[in-house]
Amino acid sequence: MIRLIQSVIAPSGLALVLGVVSACSQAPEAAPPATDLDPASYQVELIADGLLTPWDMAFLPDGSALISERNGGIKHLRDGVLSDVPGGPDDVFAEGQAGLFDLALSPDFETTGVIYLSYASGTADANTPALYRARFEAERLVEGETIFRAEPMRSTNAHYGARLAFLPDGTLLMTAGEGFAYREEAQVRSNHLGAVLRLNPDGSAPSDNPFADEGGAAAYVYSYGHRNMQGIALDAATGTIWTHEHGPRGGDELNALNAGANAGWPIATMGLDYNGARISPFFDHDGFDAPEWVWTPSIAPSGLALYDGDLFEDWRGDLLVSALAGQALHRLDLEDGVVVGEERLLAERRQRIRQVLNGPDGAIWLLAESPDGQVLRLTPAQ
Repeated sequence: MIRLIQSVIAPSGLALVLGVVSACSQAPEAAPPATDLDPASYQVELIADGLLTPWDMAFLPDGSALISERNGGIKHLRDGVLSDVPGGPDDVFAEGQAGLFDLALSPDFETTGVIYLSYASGTADANTPALYRARFEAERLVEGETIFRAEPMRSTNAHYGARLAFLPDGTLLMTAGEGFAYREEAQVRSNHLGAVLRLNPDGSAPSDNPFADEGGAAAYVYSYGHRNMQGIALDAATGTIWTHEHGPRGGDELNALNAGANAGWPIATMGLDYNGARISPFFDHDGFDAPEWVWTPSIAPSGLALYDGDLFEDWRGDLLVSALAGQALHRLDLEDGVVVGEERLLAERRQRIRQVLNGPDGAIWLLAESPDGQVLRLTPAQ
């Protein structure tokens, strides 16, 4: 007997599952509610504010940091003071969810000063995630050029993904969302909608990518079948590449990324469409990688970091997830690569938290969008 299950997000925020259960299968379950950590156990310091929708931050070798703003601005943070960084791409499309996104330092930044920026390139009628490379020199970006644009162009202003992460071999991963209106295209390898892309530092496709032999757009694809991935983190000890992505109404996912894999969107999902209808009758399906953790109701995960500091000693090796709609920071307790529990903190601040990072001081650093774009520093209570 085939079972059709309807998952409904009730007004109270509770997830209700309605349906008839077949005798031979069980429905996957969303993660249980997170445990709230006592706010008295940590302290939050405001480092800087006045940012316009901050999106990402990267610490420089001297302890200062670069910050990207979605409107296209770049700031340099030094000793709590923000200053403008001239330069950057001149074709940033900033509307809706579109704009300037992630920034990543080249592995050889200390000698070359090279940084990478992801952004929405183009216009309202034709835009796409793109990758920009420049050098940070004398408080400005110089010798900048756009070295990659995802295919095809889209006419929407949502779901770009656009997180960046360098792998140990020097190649760069870039997440690319499916543009919201093109979700079925996430199952097509000959485009970059709903894919994780792997690039050489010059923007070309590595010859050992999973679908390199297919050529064209597929030559860049590392994995596909994704929705809108706004978090990526590498566990250097195990080689695991962790990502998370936004579901629609429910069904936010944490995934362990595998080369050549299909993550299943939109054929397999625990989320509902925004009108309350099931997107697919399948929660999972043969041939697709299943998620490691699922949030229903949605928390709208954005940043992701594998904590490697010393201040929160018991958290080393755990995943930190910043949440927009959830307005909190989530800690996923990892044991042998498996999530065994979840804690939530900072919910009392009621802030949309865009990014979470490991600081060079062992603290946890955060970018909050509201009420006035802030840089926060999280440490244990004294």
